[in-house]
Amino acid sequence: MTRILITGGTGMVGRALAEALEGGEVMVTDLARGDLPKHLPFERMDVTGSDPDRVIAQVRPDVVVHLASIVTPPPGMSRETAFAVDVTGTRNVITACLKYGVRRLVVTSSGAAYGYHADNPVPLTEDQPCRGNPEFAYADHKRQVEEMLTEARARHPKLEQVVLRVGTVLGAGTDNQITALFRRKRLLAIKGSESPFVFIWTQDLARILKRAATDGPAGIFNVAADGWLSVDTLAATLGKPVLRLPAWILRTALQVAKPLGLSRYGPEQVRFLQYRPVLDNGRLKREFGYIPELSSVEVFDLWRREAGL
Repeated sequence: MTRILITGGTGMVGRALAEALEGGEVMVTDLARGDLPKHLPFERMDVTGSDPDRVIAQVRPDVVVHLASIVTPPPGMSRETAFAVDVTGTRNVITACLKYGVRRLVVTSSGAAYGYHADNPVPLTEDQPCRGNPEFAYADHKRQVEEMLTEARARHPKLEQVVLRVGTVLGAGTDNQITALFRRKRLLAIKGSESPFVFIWTQDLARILKRAATDGPAGIFNVAADGWLSVDTLAATLGKPVLRLPAWILRTALQVAKPLGLSRYGPEQVRFLQYRPVLDNGRLKREFGYIPELSSVEVFDLWRREAGL
């Protein structure tokens, strides 16, 4: 039986994965158990220090599913702290996997690793380079993680890798900086830019992770549902108007607002609104062998109804 260890496993996706793997040998790790069901085995693990070496040596998993990451930093978290989790933490996990003979490493990367660029193809395939912008901590960190994984594949081919470049995850109770955009009275958009959203349902992602940890093929795969939604479509679904601003106006406003503490976002956020990566899921369906149950439209409608919008 495959022994599986999950890092960052008490979050929304980790809990769904642990429940999907129930009945197997699964160890969930994180900083705290939180509301993880009591029947699921748990071990405290801080990926930023020596814990990965200690815990992986103790558990001796066949597969490590590495979910630990800072997607939405809480107020006051420094970039150095996020880097310690995202980049240093991943390095520590890779090192421990190699040291203790882990057979397969599954990593949730992100579509953000491609970066927010005007020349991004629509849609993006896995053959495109990872160009995560330095001004975006999450995108920059995921780019660096992907570089580490590339080096590990070249130097240590015996450690199988499944790298999942995940789109915007939506499910019951999802509440982050993306969903905050949908809760505004007016949806914000940049004039002249469509920059549509692609989604993946939490349960679809959990099933993809389960396959990646068990009988799925190694490789790099975009993870997104079929189709995408423009800001106008999202607004119409929510029954809200769209506020379209020229890029230079919003950039100037954020340059003033952030230093004054009036916004947690700086002028770099304009690129996020303009050039969100639109992920092609063809390889996920053809080579990985998984067809998402819900389309992007269906995922968003499910979230909208559960959020009472």
